[in-house]
Amino acid sequence: MRITVFSRGPSLYSTRRLVEAAEQQDHSVDIVDHALCSPFLNGSKSALLHNGSALRIGQVAIPRIGANITHRGVSIIRQLNVLGIPHTLSADALLLARDKSCCLQRLTEAGIDVPRTVLCHSIFEARLIAKKLAPFPVVVKLLESTHGVGVALAHNMHQLQRLVEGFLQLQPSVLLQEYVRESEGKDIRALVVGDRIVAAMERTAAPGEFRANMHRGATATSVTLSAEDQRTVLRTAALIGVEVAGVDLISSKRGALVMEVNASPGLEGIETATGVDIAGAIIEYAVRKV
Repeated sequence: MRITVFSRGPSLYSTRRLVEAAEQQDHSVDIVDHALCSPFLNGSKSALLHNGSALRIGQVAIPRIGANITHRGVSIIRQLNVLGIPHTLSADALLLARDKSCCLQRLTEAGIDVPRTVLCHSIFEARLIAKKLAPFPVVVKLLESTHGVGVALAHNMHQLQRLVEGFLQLQPSVLLQEYVRESEGKDIRALVVGDRIVAAMERTAAPGEFRANMHRGATATSVTLSAEDQRTVLRTAALIGVEVAGVDLISSKRGALVMEVNASPGLEGIETATGVDIAGAIIEYAVRKV
């Protein structure tokens, strides 16, 4: 079977692993840079263009959409729908997962516990809210970010004001979120493929760092989720609609809290920490969709 992987680069670990896993299962893979793709709408002659020419797409597609071109990726996924090509990422789910505020709202509506979070649109508003989230520190986040970029810790009102002022120059609103001290710089990333959890790891932030992101020097070890946490992870992925999802949990005095959902989770850290062939699971899932 021919599989098309939409990715910004063939040298990326996750992309290489998908190619290796597909070839081990006797499938062929085309890697397409989605930054060079454009939907072409013309009735029965509709196509997806790549560098201006009609792209020959495989029997199933695996979109791994870069965080900096989310909306372009959404248009490509919707064009796959137009062309009747099955794929592993819903456009609506991608948009929902990438907007941290909307994502947490959906989870809260369903009764899933998340950190205390407030959406702010001005420095004045942020100052008022920070007092309610006190004591400091307070986490300040961009609505759309990845790898820990656009996430910072304000230890006092002066830092908070400077961070919010800078973030508001990039996006029209920011998130203020409680700092969960008892997590001690640790979180859990669970990798969901379809309706099952294929692997989970506990990440520990590097010394002097509060973000437990692998790109920030965090270390990771394999972990077995409790039955309750498994239910939370699967419900979270289903509610957001992401078929291949990284669901992040953080421990608190009131139980596990869902921090966010990653719609294009990296595979290197979790495959290395757990030894699980996650790429193979993704390929198997994609093939079953045909």
